[in-house]
Amino acid sequence: MKVRCAVLDDYQGVAGSFADWSTLAERVEVRSFQGHFAGVDELAEAVGDCEIVVVMRERTPFTAEVFARLPRLRLLITSGMRNASIDLAAAAAHGVTVSGTASHSQPPLELTWALILCLARQLGRESVAVRENGPWQSTIGTDLHGRRLGLLGLGKIGGEAARIGRAFGMEVVAWSRNLTAERAEAAGAVLAGSLAELLETSDFVSVHLVLSERTRGLIGADELRRMRPTAYLVNTSRAAIVDQSALAEALRGGWIAGAGVDVFETEPLPADHEFRSLPNLLATPHLGYVTERNYRSYYGEAVEDITAFLDGTPVRRLA
Repeated sequence: MKVRCAVLDDYQGVAGSFADWSTLAERVEVRSFQGHFAGVDELAEAVGDCEIVVVMRERTPFTAEVFARLPRLRLLITSGMRNASIDLAAAAAHGVTVSGTASHSQPPLELTWALILCLARQLGRESVAVRENGPWQSTIGTDLHGRRLGLLGLGKIGGEAARIGRAFGMEVVAWSRNLTAERAEAAGAVLAGSLAELLETSDFVSVHLVLSERTRGLIGADELRRMRPTAYLVNTSRAAIVDQSALAEALRGGWIAGAGVDVFETEPLPADHEFRSLPNLLATPHLGYVTERNYRSYYGEAVEDITAFLDGTPVRRLA
């Protein structure tokens, strides 16, 4: 008898085209879900008969409650090798193996700079004006050359962001609680004396921190008020690092010039969310990792994970 596998949150319906699932055909019945299950009841009803589930990043959290509601589950596969929305202890307690896949850091870096460039040159507004036969040239762009780029976090992606900033002729400063002057200098940045200093002096602030108890809510109303009214905030990292209610207030009140956001506390973003109507917010639907190369790695290695598990030799284990 075949085992059943559910592929969740396949928004574009492309999971089948980015991997050769036919290698599993004799042993696995695979079904893909394009829609998002908003609650545990919906999820349990849809995949309760499945022994294997494949999740895309953190789109569907797997909490202790979810594991308890899926007693047949034996293998959970996540794209990437880190997923804060999976309770690994609960997985182990319920006898569920968790495996991951490779993930590439270049796509979110590229999107970060796409947002910065679009904000600086007001491309969203100007593109709409052309399409709707609006005014020809209604904005004046902000130069990147000679401006200050403030990076919150200088890890793999933050370090590459610093390199690109320098290529544009920007002054690059960085801050995190554990960052040293030596590490900042090695990445081509200058260590800011404090978070406040970075916020108060930067023209563009980009978030590249890992979500933790120390970084959750790091950027709130007080921090946003420190930024210049001509400055822009970009977040392609984790939604919870920036207080979204405070950000909306900052954008409405003109505390900052604008923001580029790719991550949200609730995804997909509700139809009535205020982020959908703020003219100085450039919002993208969590596209940071959504590229052909990443999807080939995610789904291709998911097939490998399933094969290895069924052969009794699970690989890329997280739990």
